[in-house]
Amino acid sequence: MTTTLAPGSVPNPAERDAIALRLAEIATAAGVILRRFELGGCRHHLKADGSPTSQADLAAEEQIVAALARDWPGIPVIAEETAAEAAPAALFFLVDPLDGTKDFLKGTGEYTVNIALVAGARPVAAALAAPVLARVWAAGADAREAPIVEGRPGPFGAVRARPAPADGMTALVSRSHGEAADEACLAGLPVARRRGASSALKFGLLACGEGDVYVRCGPTMEWDTAAGDHILTQAGGCLIGPDGAPLAYGRHPDQYRNGPFAALGDPSFAGRIVLPASRPAK
Repeated sequence: MTTTLAPGSVPNPAERDAIALRLAEIATAAGVILRRFELGGCRHHLKADGSPTSQADLAAEEQIVAALARDWPGIPVIAEETAAEAAPAALFFLVDPLDGTKDFLKGTGEYTVNIALVAGARPVAAALAAPVLARVWAAGADAREAPIVEGRPGPFGAVRARPAPADGMTALVSRSHGEAADEACLAGLPVARRRGASSALKFGLLACGEGDVYVRCGPTMEWDTAAGDHILTQAGGCLIGPDGAPLAYGRHPDQYRNGPFAALGDPSFAGRIVLPASRPAK
């Protein structure tokens, strides 16, 4: 049964959990569409900002937006491929139908589907699906993970970010977006290992204790981070901006652009990261 949402209302913890589970179903269903394109070939082109988009992005987004409109009519949806003119509200969805399009086109399998419900300036329910890896995370009041079985979430179990290991932290680093500024931020932490991971998958790995830190100083958008931010936060971790505070969402005047951020499984290390005040100039 779908939880009813009135525009401007804030769902309670039980409602958030129910919404998150439904978002996981919607995200995994979109993943089925992406897998069909991935296995059958997919036309793509570059957008005005130089980033790739594809038939798969558009088809998955169409299904997600339609499902959200059926389940929660009247709640605005800010989605990557159609967000240019959209404005947020007191309650709205942020959607990335295919986070990691480059990885999708390369066949790495590490792309994700991201959906978050935002109340005010912070997410309150979210789902993050990795179709090829057959993993889906969801969080309302609590963070959970389930296997994807035949295109649907299997049984969910609770996840928890880990304290930083005594033998050093594992930094989750991008295969295609690494920057000197990111490495400079990591220099203040006891990083012993680096693990390559793509797209918003890093947030899921942090949430279940398979890594410790992810720093990104380069450009990202709100739909890239909102779902993972909420899942990591509800798993006991944190995502902070240059001021040390959580990111705010719904920044329409900024066209939904994020500034630099650091995601940590162990929040006690947040004070040891110094992020640049703004995105480095290209």
